Amino acid sequence: MVLPGRIVKNTLTALFAVVPFISFANSANDTVTVHSENAAVPVHAEAAHHAAEQEPLDGQAKNKAFIQHHLQDAYDFTFFSDEATGKHFGFPLPVVLIDGGLKVFSSSKFEHGEKPAEVDGNYYMLHHNKIYKTDAAGTLNLDAHHHPTNAMPLDFSITKNVVTMLITAIIMFVLFVGLAKSYTKGPIPTGMGRVLEPLIIFVRDEVAIPNIGEKKYRKFMGYLLTVFFFILILNLIGLTPLGINVTGNIAITACLALFTYFVTQFSANKDYWKHIFWMPDVPVPMKIALIPIEILGTLTKPFALMIRLYANISAGHIVVMSLISLIFFFKNWIAGPSFFGLTLFISVIEVLVAFLQAFVFTMLSSLFIGMAVQDHHHEEDHDGHTDEEPIII
Repeated sequence: MVLPGRIVKNTLTALFAVVPFISFANSANDTVTVHSENAAVPVHAEAAHHAAEQEPLDGQAKNKAFIQHHLQDAYDFTFFSDEATGKHFGFPLPVVLIDGGLKVFSSSKFEHGEKPAEVDGNYYMLHHNKIYKTDAAGTLNLDAHHHPTNAMPLDFSITKNVVTMLITAIIMFVLFVGLAKSYTKGPIPTGMGRVLEPLIIFVRDEVAIPNIGEKKYRKFMGYLLTVFFFILILNLIGLTPLGINVTGNIAITACLALFTYFVTQFSANKDYWKHIFWMPDVPVPMKIALIPIEILGTLTKPFALMIRLYANISAGHIVVMSLISLIFFFKNWIAGPSFFGLTLFISVIEVLVAFLQAFVFTMLSSLFIGMAVQDHHHEEDHDGHTDEEPIII
């Protein structure tokens, strides 16, 4: 199955255009009124899945909730909070809902999940990363498993992760335009181009050409470079104190993996599909048995890309945040400097991991693409085998 280049480009362009809208937001503190089977009681969001009556969180539970909040998306940028006064310092982001029409309002109406937002006579409550329709009191009805049964509007909000991806796209655009303009002045790039050129050459010579081949690699260089620098910049931004964990969001890694999947399938040649649906030189009964396995194999490749990036980045953030929290648990002059030094050491390793994960994702993507576009010559291989010189004993 070979599609024209224009169709592939238009399809990928449309997919990239909708990526910023595929995201879900999370909140650190949500206090709502929930209805169980017996009564309506206010429940803290981090403990809403437990019993209706919840004791105040201890230090360990607060630390766990803080780490979980760091790993999650949000409807606003909160740089820091004053626990004593309950004030949050940051700025809200636009909430875009489709519920009987387009609803656009600021996330500040939620007051960090403490109150319902009223829009055109409708009330919406932020609870456990999701927005539910509710009443003026912010009532949520829970089922037997303490999950809200309220209706959910279609959510296209511009969350913290979406803003970060847009900023990353702008950074990439500025860097590559600057690199292209620097070549007009001479063969040697200037400025940031001196940093970008070795990375581009590395992706070309060590990733694209070995896995795809010299004849076909240029067609996919744009995608491979975009994926590499997109993941790399997002990983590096995630190491800053801003608390942004984009590549640790499985929805984001799933989208990136789907892009590789679509590029692979739309670019595949007839030999690729022949090996999936009717493998050559294999008995017919075995061919029938292998068809579902081969089809499943095409799906496990993007799944591996998704889980690998998500798990590695999330694990790194959890380790760093846990080490930082230990400084406050062990309040003495030995533990403080020790855990601080260990946190600094792990953070340096995370910088290496940021580059490594961008490289691994790009390398595996090029490998899957190369497997789909490579040419097979079974007849030539067979003829070459039969024409071998006999072995003289």
